[in-house]
Amino acid sequence: MPKPLPPLNRAALLLDLDGTLLEIAPKPDLVSVPAGLAQVLRNLRDRLGGALAIISGRPVAAVDTLLPGVAFAVAGEHGAAFRFGPTEELERIPLPQAPPEWLAEAERLVARYPGAFVERKAAGFVVHYRLAPAAEAPMAEALSHLVAAAADRFCLVPGRKALEVRPIGADKGHAVRLLMARVPFRGRQPIFIGDDVTDKDGIAAAEALGGAGLFVPAVFGTPEGVRNWLGRLLDFGATTPLPWPERIKGDRTSDDLAGECIGL
Repeated sequence: MPKPLPPLNRAALLLDLDGTLLEIAPKPDLVSVPAGLAQVLRNLRDRLGGALAIISGRPVAAVDTLLPGVAFAVAGEHGAAFRFGPTEELERIPLPQAPPEWLAEAERLVARYPGAFVERKAAGFVVHYRLAPAAEAPMAEALSHLVAAAADRFCLVPGRKALEVRPIGADKGHAVRLLMARVPFRGRQPIFIGDDVTDKDGIAAAEALGGAGLFVPAVFGTPEGVRNWLGRLLDFGATTPLPWPERIKGDRTSDDLAGECIGL
């Protein structure tokens, strides 16, 4: 049996965006926000005393554009940048910048594979090959070679049809720990929900802090399953333990789910 989830008056929701709340799109700017999602999240944020955050690989500004006025706090770029409250300024943790020649080489590589493209970030970049699957192996080899020369400062992180060159020190586990140390999250039990190998650090951090880490493919199946479950939470009283998603109710543990994510 999975351990009980906390009630709303003791919980903090920390949510990934793409693949968790929103269906994956061929390109990041083509995602669609389902009708009603923003209102459900705003209602949950109010019931949680504000303790609702989005932790995404996207920049903070992009999250706020997709879900305006929804999250109390946003961690962007896998924890490289933070908006800790609705009226607070963007903060960045000090990180090394990917050399411009790496970005130039990535742009040269994707030019060989129609449909592949580079998404630039403040300290690194992502190569997307969802529309050009033949690019995966050569991209992985080339980017691995680049990162190997600076392995003390950068890592190559595989995602869903994507490869990210990311500075070491920015990950979703770090984001979970920073957010949970601040009001209104402090003193609550985190429930982190993510769908990708890049979410494994967030899952592990939430577990280590006494909360739960839920891996979308194993627990909910799809973002629609996540959205349906979040909507159900509004029917529960402030002191009633929250329900486990029906897909795993009674037969999976959060440790199992973290293992699945880490093993991808």
